[in-house]
Amino acid sequence: MRENGPVTSATRQPETPVAALPPRLIATDLDGTLLRDDKSVSERTVAALAAAEEAGIEVFFVTGRPARWMDVVSDHVHGHGLAICGNGAAVVDLHGGPGAHRFVKVRELARENALDAVRLLREAAPGTVFAVEQTYGFYQEPAYPKLHMEIPDTLAPAEQLLAPDAPGAGEPVLKILAFHHELDPDAFLTVARRAVGDRATITRSSPSALLEISGPGVSKASTLELCCAERGISPEEVVAFGDMPNDVEMLTWAGTSYAMGNAHPAVIAAASGRTVANNEDGVAVVIEKILAERL
Repeated sequence: MRENGPVTSATRQPETPVAALPPRLIATDLDGTLLRDDKSVSERTVAALAAAEEAGIEVFFVTGRPARWMDVVSDHVHGHGLAICGNGAAVVDLHGGPGAHRFVKVRELARENALDAVRLLREAAPGTVFAVEQTYGFYQEPAYPKLHMEIPDTLAPAEQLLAPDAPGAGEPVLKILAFHHELDPDAFLTVARRAVGDRATITRSSPSALLEISGPGVSKASTLELCCAERGISPEEVVAFGDMPNDVEMLTWAGTSYAMGNAHPAVIAAASGRTVANNEDGVAVVIEKILAERL
């Protein structure tokens, strides 16, 4: 969900934590982490992902992106073919390819919680504008900026978009997006979390003042934990990578975690290690080291 370049300067040499157990699963964010700034997956990274899967280490893409934006990595899924999308709101089977994905698990944001969040944010941060992300549809207010390079299905106030008779009312809401033209991104996040409380989970992955609001307890970490539990994989057997605040819980939960060289300060504080920046193939650097140590 990032829209522009790195947040901080790159770390030249990776700082490698000692894994408690041999890794069985690699969980990696996409934008600003696995993907380069031009949204490509480098040949080195493609080779590293394939080598990990060949060695019996599952790879999960764990992203804030909606399922329809996963074509950027759909050619690189192996084995299970699953990805965690929408900051944990959905587990998606990508085997069908672009436009043919299947929702395996959905952790929706109840419309009453979404409406509460909209009301409280309008009060706490006047000028906030909203969009609604559903399993297949995307809806936004007229004043919401064109951030996502797509045409919304409907333009209307958020209260109408979330009404029982709204377009797409039969579809689960995965998250709502809140944008402010003037506030500092981290300040906006702090204000929103204080205002909304436990009615929703609020995070951000953009360098702009764009917040992502999910159901209570829904995060990359909590959905990854569910997927790992189904496989009998403990946190100590997971290696995670990320760069923005929406990765913090996942990096804290995983037994071994890496902040990218271009990571937000909160991510650096949460991770147990650091690698080089996304444009320097920081994920591949660590995977290669993990595999070399298994020989």
